[in-house]
Amino acid sequence: MRENSNTIAVAMSGGVDSTVTAALLQGQGYEVHGFYMSLGLPDQESQIDKVRKVADTLQVNLDIVDLAEDFQAEIISYFCQSYATGCTPNPCVVCNPLIKCGKLLKHVNKRGIEKMATGHYVRVKQDNDGWHLLKGKDAKKDQSYFLCGLGQQQLSRLVFPLGASTKLWVFEQAASLGFSQFAGTESQDICFLPGQGVGNFLKEKIAAAKGSIINLQGEKLGSHAGIFHYTVGQRRGLGICDSTPYYVVGLSAEKNQVIVGKEADLWHNELHVKKMNWVSGTLPQLPRKLHVKIRYRHQAAEAEVSVQNDTCRIVFTTPQRAITPGQFAVLYDGDELIGGGEITLTP
Repeated sequence: MRENSNTIAVAMSGGVDSTVTAALLQGQGYEVHGFYMSLGLPDQESQIDKVRKVADTLQVNLDIVDLAEDFQAEIISYFCQSYATGCTPNPCVVCNPLIKCGKLLKHVNKRGIEKMATGHYVRVKQDNDGWHLLKGKDAKKDQSYFLCGLGQQQLSRLVFPLGASTKLWVFEQAASLGFSQFAGTESQDICFLPGQGVGNFLKEKIAAAKGSIINLQGEKLGSHAGIFHYTVGQRRGLGICDSTPYYVVGLSAEKNQVIVGKEADLWHNELHVKKMNWVSGTLPQLPRKLHVKIRYRHQAAEAEVSVQNDTCRIVFTTPQRAITPGQFAVLYDGDELIGGGEITLTP
C-alpha cells in the first residue's frame, strides 16, 4: 500500500525527542505516521501506552512493529557474546543500522512511505558525492557517534529534524505543545537494562567462571567472579590494596583473567579496526589526519588513519586513555562523520 506522497514516518519511542520530531514535521505540513519498535522488553506494555497517548495527542496514526525476535538475535546476543569474549560492546551503535534504521526502515518502506524521521541530534546533506552525515549543532547532544554504521541507502531515506536544535529548545517545544510529562529529564540507560546493572543482567545469560586478577608481570593479585564484570579503565570492585590505585588494563577471555596496571598503563596511541564502515560506501583517500572518538563521551583526538589489507590502523598524535576493545572508533573530518568500526587492539 502506498501512502500519500506527503506522508513521512516517525520512529516514535514515547520520549521527548521523537515527540517533538513528529510535531515539527506536522508543522511543516507533513502527514505524520508513527512507528513504534516492540522489542519484547520488560516494560513494553507501559511504554506502548505512553507512545499511544503521544500519538493520540498529536492525532497521528501509529503502527506497532514487532521486532522482538530480531532484537534478541542481533542485539542481545551480540551484547552477551561481546562481554563473554572480553570486549565491552555498544548496543546502540549496532542497533541503529540493523534494527531502527534497518528492519524498521524496511517495514516503513514496505508500507509505501519513502522517508523516516528519528529524534537523533545529527544532520545530513546531499551533494554530487552523495549523502554526508554531520554532527548535530548542539555539541553536548550530538549523536552522530551512534550512527557510524549507516550507509548511503539508509541516509537517503532518513530525516533528522532535530539536527540544528538544542536539547533545551526541544524541552521548551514539548512544554509549549502541552507535554508536561517530560519535565526536562531523559533516561541514559541501555533500553533493555532499565535500572539494572550490566553484571546482574549478564549473570543470567553467561556462565560465570571464577578466575585470577593478575598484573602486567603475570603475578596473581586477586580473584574475580567473571570477566564480564569488568571493563578497561575500571578502578572500583577490584579488591586490591596498594599505595596507588590499580585499574583494569586488559581482559583475557582465553585465560579467564583480568589484567590490571597503574594509571600510566592505560595510555596508548594506537588501535586497529578490522571491519570499518565507510559512510560514503567507498574507501576514502588515506592515509591522512582525521579526528577520532574512541567512545561516545570521548573528546575526538587527532590521529593518522591508514588501511593495511582489511585493517584500519589509527595512530593518535598524543596517547589516549583506556582504549577499549568492543567500543567503536569513529572518524571525523571536521563536522562530517567519515566512518566507524569496532576497536581491536591487535591487527
